Amino acid sequence: MAKVYLKYKKGLRAEMGHPWIFSGEIEKIDGDFENGDIVEIYNYKGKFIGKGYINTKSQITIRILTRNKDEEINEEFFRKRILDAWNYRRKVIETTCCRVVFAEADFLPALIVDKYSDYLVIQTLALGIDKWKNTIVKVLKEIFNPKGIYERNDVQVRELEGLPQIKGFLTEPFDTTIITEENGVRFYVDIENGQKTGYFLDQKENRAAIKDIVKGADVLDCFCHTGSFSLHAARYGAKSVLGIDISEHAVEFARKNAKLNGFENICKFEVHNAFDVLKPWSKEGKKFDVVILDPPAFTKSKQTVENAIKGYKEINLRAMKLLKPGGFLVTASCSHHMTPELFYEVILDAAHDAKKTIRQVEYRTQSKDHPILWNSGETLYLKFLILQII
Repeated sequence: MAKVYLKYKKGLRAEMGHPWIFSGEIEKIDGDFENGDIVEIYNYKGKFIGKGYINTKSQITIRILTRNKDEEINEEFFRKRILDAWNYRRKVIETTCCRVVFAEADFLPALIVDKYSDYLVIQTLALGIDKWKNTIVKVLKEIFNPKGIYERNDVQVRELEGLPQIKGFLTEPFDTTIITEENGVRFYVDIENGQKTGYFLDQKENRAAIKDIVKGADVLDCFCHTGSFSLHAARYGAKSVLGIDISEHAVEFARKNAKLNGFENICKFEVHNAFDVLKPWSKEGKKFDVVILDPPAFTKSKQTVENAIKGYKEINLRAMKLLKPGGFLVTASCSHHMTPELFYEVILDAAHDAKKTIRQVEYRTQSKDHPILWNSGETLYLKFLILQII
């Protein structure tokens, strides 16, 4: 097994528990290896740090799997890690639909496993974990006995690892439109063509958190995707819900989901770009009791944070102007680079321009099946606020 030695005083984050080694932190590599192989990592003093898989094509050159020098990376290793992840979920969250493996936070870097009722969707986002894909599928079959497993590796990040974008069945083919349930709401998931692995599981508990503020309310749900927040609002007693999204495919599914739950008279869905309609709607005098903003990540790198700030400020400002006095703004950001402090700042700036006062009802992060690893700041990415706007 090749041995990787880090530069003087480099890799300090890794020594404190962070799972990544960057290319610029490496001094030398002793021994032969192929990209994707398991290597041992040592600091500049020769102290063992961990074992992980290597890929010199990636800026994140090594992803650490274990801190135990004697632990073998084999089928039993993956069985134990996946079982540990599953047992954690069964203890902390309802598991009809949930994220079973959340990559680094479950000590399986670059591996995602999502569960929708009796079906699993997996992503292997780095070369080192992709090499173990067949083993992982075997273990998943043993533990879950699923009706089917689907691969959603049609993501650009794989290209940074020298991997192709692919998707398809890892078991016998099945109908990729699945009916599952969350918080008592039923919905269709398109695991073949939907966003991510078909649905945004990380807001599961946050969707339940709107229960009290939507009773008897007129609700506007922006960036509604397939209607998850809209359906929850209807379930919790909203008088009317208007969901808008730029994607016709998402809106079509949102309408199907409303019908599935018998909410088609409460929930209406329209295809709009929120940035195009919120301002004119405000000028027209439209008003809502609750406005929900759950946009996609406006930034995926530090370089584009400034543009993201403008986007978040714009939609939050417009949403505030659409609220009745004392109404509630439900707002979120799923970008890691938009830190909680920066997100607060942006919303406060929007409130200042809108001449509004903010009263915080609740601050939350991602659901418990997306655990936050304190040694790895990247695992904290979702910010979710319920605010009263006065």
